[in-house]
Amino acid sequence: MTRRLLALTAAAAGLAALAVPVWAQQNEQFIPILSYRTGAYAVNGVPYANGVVDYYNLVNERDGGINGVKIQFEECETGYATDKGVECYERLKGKGPTGAAFFNPLSTGITFALTEKTLADHIPIITMGYGRADSKNGSVFTWNFPLLGTYWSAADIAIQHAAKELGGADKLKGKKISLVYHDSPYGKEPIPTLQALAKKHGFDFTPIPVTHPGVEQKSQWLSIRQNRPDYVLLWGWGVMNGVAVKEAAAVAYPRDKMIGVWWSGAEPDVTPAGPDAAGYKALMLQHGAQKGAVHADIKKHLYDKGKGITEWDKVGEVLYNRGLVNAVLGVEAVRTAQGKFGKKPLKGEEVRWGFENLNLTGDRLKALGFEELMRPVKITCADHEGARDGRVMQWDGKAWKIISDWYTANQEVTEPLVKEVSAAYAAEKKITPRDCSKES
Repeated sequence: MTRRLLALTAAAAGLAALAVPVWAQQNEQFIPILSYRTGAYAVNGVPYANGVVDYYNLVNERDGGINGVKIQFEECETGYATDKGVECYERLKGKGPTGAAFFNPLSTGITFALTEKTLADHIPIITMGYGRADSKNGSVFTWNFPLLGTYWSAADIAIQHAAKELGGADKLKGKKISLVYHDSPYGKEPIPTLQALAKKHGFDFTPIPVTHPGVEQKSQWLSIRQNRPDYVLLWGWGVMNGVAVKEAAAVAYPRDKMIGVWWSGAEPDVTPAGPDAAGYKALMLQHGAQKGAVHADIKKHLYDKGKGITEWDKVGEVLYNRGLVNAVLGVEAVRTAQGKFGKKPLKGEEVRWGFENLNLTGDRLKALGFEELMRPVKITCADHEGARDGRVMQWDGKAWKIISDWYTANQEVTEPLVKEVSAAYAAEKKITPRDCSKES
C-alpha cells in the first residue's frame, strides 16, 4: 500500500469516526498502537504494525467486536525513540470511554520508560517477546506482561541449540561465543543470562556492542574475523540485522554459525544480503512465516473486500504474523476480563485481571485460527511470561525452514536472575511484592 493510500485510509477512518453516534463510541474499547513506519527500524516495524491493524479490523468486521464491543484503535508514530514513545503514551492513555486498555510499546527502551508510569496509571503493558526480562515476576511487576518469552529465555534457547549442534552441553566448554548486540536496553537484556551460562558451561563469552542504528559494523566484524568465535549471536533490529549478515559474509564468517534472536529473524533481515544470507539461523517466537486458518478469515473479511492494510503477498510473513499473535493475546485478555466485569468497554485495571487469567488452550487457539502459529499459553499472577518455548529456523536463500524441535528455556538458569533483579527493583522503588496466593 502506498504512503498516499495509507494517508487517505487514515483520513477516511477519521471521518468515519466522526460520523459514529455518541452512543456507539461509548461501546468501543480503545487500544492504542505504538508503531514506527518511518526511520531506521521501519523495515521491521511496518509489517508488525500491519499484522496488528489487520487483526483488530478482522475482529470488528467478522465478529462485530469483542462480544459486541467494537475495537477503536489509533496508531502513534514513535520512530523507535523513547521520548516519542512516552509522548504517545501520555497523549493516548486517556482516550476512549474507559481509557487505553493496554499499551504495546514495541521497544524495550520505551518499556523501561513507561514501567513506573503504568504503575501509577493502572494500565497494562504487553511486551511480547521483548521488554524487561525481570518483569516475568508478576508479584513485583503488576502491570508488565512479557508474554511468550523474555530475552533471558531466548538466550538460554540459543545456547541450547548451539549445544545440540556441538553434540551436547559438555561440548560448550572451551568454546567461544560472541554477542553482537544493539547498544540499547534491548540489546543488553540477554547479557546477564549469557554470562551465567558461560560460567555454568565454561565457554568464553564476548559481548560486542553496535551503535544505533547499526549501519556501521566493520570494526566489530573485523574483531570477529580475528577472534573466530564458534558462534555469533545477533541481537539486532531494523537495518542493523541486514548489515550484520552482509559484514559476516565480507569477513567470511559462516552464516550457519550465526543465531539471531527472534527480532533478527524475519524476511527484511536476510533479503538485503542476497545469496550471502543463505545458512543464517534465527530463533522463532513460536511462529514462522506461514498461513493458517486466521489468514483465510483475513482474506475473506478484509482483503477480498479491499480493506486490508498491506499487499496480500506480505500477509503471512514472520513479522506480520507476530503482529497477529500480539493482537490476539490482547483481544483475548479483554474477552477474558469481560467474563468477570461484563461485556462492555473495560478499564486498564480490569484488563490486567484478564491478562493474569488468560488461558489459551489448544482448543481455543484452533477456534481462533491460530493453532499453526501458537502453542497453549497460560498467564498467572506470579508468571507474566506464561510460555518460554521456541524453535530455530534457517534461511535457505529463498525462504525460512524450521530446523529444530521445540526448546523450552531452562528456568534453573533464568529464574534465579528473575528473583534477584526483580527483588532489587522492588527494594529500590519501595514496592511491596504481592502475595499471588491471595489473588483471585
